[in-house]
Amino acid sequence: MRVLVATAVLVERDAVAAAFAPSPAREYAIPGASLSRVAPTEGGPAVFDLLAAGVGPAAAAAATAAALTAAALDAQPSEPYDLVVSAGIGGGFQPEAPVGSLVLADEITAADLGAETADGFVPVTELGFGAVTHRPPESLVRAVAAVTGARTGAVLTVNTVTGSAGRAAELRRRHPRALAEAMEGFGVAEAAAAHGVPVLELRAVSNPVGPRDRAAWRIGDALAALTGAFGKLAPALESWNPHDRTQ
Repeated sequence: MRVLVATAVLVERDAVAAAFAPSPAREYAIPGASLSRVAPTEGGPAVFDLLAAGVGPAAAAAATAAALTAAALDAQPSEPYDLVVSAGIGGGFQPEAPVGSLVLADEITAADLGAETADGFVPVTELGFGAVTHRPPESLVRAVAAVTGARTGAVLTVNTVTGSAGRAAELRRRHPRALAEAMEGFGVAEAAAAHGVPVLELRAVSNPVGPRDRAAWRIGDALAALTGAFGKLAPALESWNPHDRTQ
């Protein structure tokens, strides 16, 4: 099984890489970025290509699409992917997703893609365009949640990180199942959907969603939780049937 893991920045990519064998990663160049290839076990059936795609949905979509296209065109790496994972740290809605916990998306939703009107926010789908939600395969979400202990719910993709209690409350009002927010998941999911590849989003909570209090952030703890999650992930992925692509 070949898995593409897209993080925003190098520190998140390195946290994922720390879960795998200590042997040096193999590097592959793709347009605008590079992939680090790691394997959970020597000779094991799962191979992970790690990509630091950039911050925000546009950068994440562009870099993920480049990696998927390179694979589809038989460039390096030379085989198409079976799964794409958007991974990293993010904000958690309190109290459901406390700092240090893991959140696994059963839906990946663009929270601010749409229009402001006199009656409030209208998602782009109500304007007659595109999509605002991608849903990972249900069976894979269950399997990964079981091995990692992650909470499952909606993960919101935002272009602007929430910095006030009012904004946090408004997001929860519009998305009552939301557990976390981050900035890349929907972009990664859009690229995966364009290539017909299933997608997951896994987030470790580094801070509460709401007023920005840097003293309350626990980035180190969240990165450690992300490493721990990927250390448990490979068996669940290897046993999952990639033909089960229920969206």
